[in-house]
Amino acid sequence: MDLFEKLLQDRGPLGQHSYFDDNYYMFPKLEGEIAPRMKFRGQEVLTWSLNNYLGLGNHPEVRKADAEAAAEWGLAYPMGARMMTGNTVYHEQLERELAEFVSKDSAMLLNFGYQGVMSVIDALVDRKDVIVYDAESHACIIDGVRLHMGKRFVFPHNDIENLERQLKRAEKITNETGGGILVITEGVFGMSGNMGDLKSIVKLKEKFNFRLLVDDAHGFGTMGKTGAGAGEEQGVQDQIDIYFSTFAKSMACIGAFIAGDDKIIDVLKYNVRSQIFAKSLPIALVIGLLKRLELLKSKPELKENLWKIVNAIQSGFVEKGYRIGTTQSPVTPVIMNGDTMEAVNLVKDLRDNHKIFCSVVVYPVVPKGTIILRIIPTAVHSLEDVEQTITAFEAVKGKLDSGEYKKAGVEGAYAKI
Repeated sequence: MDLFEKLLQDRGPLGQHSYFDDNYYMFPKLEGEIAPRMKFRGQEVLTWSLNNYLGLGNHPEVRKADAEAAAEWGLAYPMGARMMTGNTVYHEQLERELAEFVSKDSAMLLNFGYQGVMSVIDALVDRKDVIVYDAESHACIIDGVRLHMGKRFVFPHNDIENLERQLKRAEKITNETGGGILVITEGVFGMSGNMGDLKSIVKLKEKFNFRLLVDDAHGFGTMGKTGAGAGEEQGVQDQIDIYFSTFAKSMACIGAFIAGDDKIIDVLKYNVRSQIFAKSLPIALVIGLLKRLELLKSKPELKENLWKIVNAIQSGFVEKGYRIGTTQSPVTPVIMNGDTMEAVNLVKDLRDNHKIFCSVVVYPVVPKGTIILRIIPTAVHSLEDVEQTITAFEAVKGKLDSGEYKKAGVEGAYAKI
């Protein structure tokens, strides 16, 4: 069979299903300035789907820094990879400041978070080593683990007893191969909003010899006294061997970084293939990131306002009887019961008639019969936004419970099933 024919047969495009027509659910287009209220299909909607936690995406000081840096340097400079012709004093300054902020010796910039995590995992281990990772790890971690030519074991999410069993299995192998063990988890899990149990994981270092890599994409800037992340929040930042975060969340930009001991970061600089063989981050972005980091550190009111909104909307949902799972972070999953058709009709009603835009998650990401509407609060939302959203959820929850969303094309407002 032809390769492309087989691909279409095995995975056919979701767009062939009528309820995914018109870029309504898949690849939706939000338009206008980055803000709590944007345009969707020509209508203003209250948006809860942007990981712009601290509101830096459209902050006037950030916009000014970005514009001035782009005007002065353009987007081409520096040309080449960091090892060759792509290094600047600004890249090194950003690395120093990031390392200091997360209490590590050194840091290394990465062009992209997803690609960066994969390549870092690949550089840290060889076929003699064993990886042990949390089952609910982000796709970038899963893909990085797939690159590993040695053994890998998975433990159920935050199941520390099972993690200990996997470490025993790993230890038996490394005793024979002479390799090491890498444990991978997340600081904040982006779907559930709960934190990786870092405190319990590092406690196992008393019994096992392993290194810990933490992906703290959703924790950086939002968790901990200073915003240094989930490790700071749990008091174990010094026990995280490789700390990773993306710039795509609290920093509202693109790229990422890792931080750790001087020696290991120095080794990774010469071995992370996605950086060695890729063009350096443009200097305009790096200068803009320096401004973002400055604001993150100097304006604690941004995180304070974020948590004011987080606490208001999470407590509001709980008071109304909604399930929000085990979230310990700004990530707010609202969990309901229903099938895919009901989810499609519900979210279309929410967007078209109540002007609320949030992400919807259905099977196979979550079990059949489960719908998750994921709310991402930010520092630039208001308490009025919270009230409007909970009122809208009350309306759609009533229709869901009554079975109205099981019907196709209800009132002409819902999806074409």
